[in-house]
Amino acid sequence: MARPRKFDEEEAVQAALEAFWVAGYEATSTQDLCDATGLGRSSIYNTFTSKRDLFLRALRRYIEHMTSLQVANLESDRPVHDKIRDLLAVVVAEETDASGDRRGCLVVNTAIELAGRDPEVAQVLKRDYERRHAAIKAAIDTGRLDGDVDRDKDAGALAHAVIGTVSALRLAARSGVDRAGLEAIVNTTLGAL
Repeated sequence: MARPRKFDEEEAVQAALEAFWVAGYEATSTQDLCDATGLGRSSIYNTFTSKRDLFLRALRRYIEHMTSLQVANLESDRPVHDKIRDLLAVVVAEETDASGDRRGCLVVNTAIELAGRDPEVAQVLKRDYERRHAAIKAAIDTGRLDGDVDRDKDAGALAHAVIGTVSALRLAARSGVDRAGLEAIVNTTLGAL
């Protein structure tokens, strides 16, 4: 008879998420996952099958949480400029956090590290991109109707630009661009609306 699990699987996924977020997929060893989760190797492999499966589960958890926060902001009743400004301001705040936490975004990190060579990861990221794009486009379309955005602007193209700006902010910060430089990027993007 198999012994019952004596750990919370969701807590283990969250702990693994943190480990992957800090070091990336390749650099996170099985021992790192054991240390982060408090589980032994056999428990990790019996529960999650492989490091990759655990990573995909952690990535999906991260995406669901972060994208849900962004979508909630975008679906609020505020003007679209405020929604987009807030979305981008969160990125700037995270990237210039005085605590020194420079993990960036797990989605951007994963896109750089794995998407080009792992079709399943690329598909997970594509679905997330499409969800965020649809939410931003809908907010911009509402702004066009309200007169907050020029009616001649292409909402789909602007939504792509906003998502691209998020990634650009993350990469620029990692390249040493300071807060003033990041805010200039944000203001330029907002000006496009």
